[in-house]
Amino acid sequence: MLKVGVPDAVDRDLHRLLPDGISLELIPLRPAATVEVEFWIAPPWTHQAEQQLPFLRGLRVVQATVAGVDGLLKLMPPDVVLCDARGVHNISTAEWTVAAILASLKYFPLCGDLQRAGIWSRRKEAQDHYYALHPPVKQPYPNVLCEELHGQRVLIVGYGAIGRAIEDRLRPFGVDFVRVARTARDGIYGIGSLPDLLPTADIVVLIVPFTSETTSLIGAKELALMKQGALLVNAARGPVVNTDALLAALHSGRISAAIDVTDPEPLPNGHPLWSAPNLLITPHIASSTPMFMVRAMQFAASQIARYLRGEPLENVVTGEY
Repeated sequence: MLKVGVPDAVDRDLHRLLPDGISLELIPLRPAATVEVEFWIAPPWTHQAEQQLPFLRGLRVVQATVAGVDGLLKLMPPDVVLCDARGVHNISTAEWTVAAILASLKYFPLCGDLQRAGIWSRRKEAQDHYYALHPPVKQPYPNVLCEELHGQRVLIVGYGAIGRAIEDRLRPFGVDFVRVARTARDGIYGIGSLPDLLPTADIVVLIVPFTSETTSLIGAKELALMKQGALLVNAARGPVVNTDALLAALHSGRISAAIDVTDPEPLPNGHPLWSAPNLLITPHIASSTPMFMVRAMQFAASQIARYLRGEPLENVVTGEY
């Protein structure tokens, strides 16, 4: 009988999603003894996986519960198959991206400040913010207190499953899409076209995997190519954007940004990103919804069923992802 390891922190009600014909081994986050496990559903966080892995014996397959497996890759023995959870977080990450874009364009962070201060008259700061990013040719009437998403050009950098989910949710807003992937194909530019595309975009969404190729993909040169007043949205990984370059661009008033990921992460107390202007930060929450582990266990169940039938596994990691 196939021995399947699951972190004992996973809700017991989700065990029913797993197929018959297995022996379930509940693994403490800090194991005290070795356990025989052939198929391991790894915990979401690398440090927890690092605590469990040395106690596992007979391991042949590791199924991640997250799409980004750069941390797990460093831990894997050479004879173990690692599968990522690509597709599990499409909905939650796409929803965060849309929310971050709208919150930024509607100046919700500023509105939150006004609410806490209890000073309605300070709403005129919204127009000052708008003019700082979009120097006016002439003074509009009435005052500009927020922006519109309609008619904006959105550049999706990393047009995979999540990129498509983001596009599906943004399409009703009447935006124009430009798509970039690692390699060019019909309707999608290759990553080498990025310098030519950045100056054309009002909103740049980053949803690439974290690899050696994407580390500092967006640095000082790329930020300088972006439109005055453009919005950068990072839903990928923190090191995809060079932090020092981002800080410089934000302080110069050239761009605004919304990020769910940072470099370093977690972001230390007192780090300059916390107080940077024109920046919305959320603390890596995009996928952390009540459906996180439900979808992860559903996918793991389908993988276990394939394994039991002797069929090829999906999302097998080769190379860096």
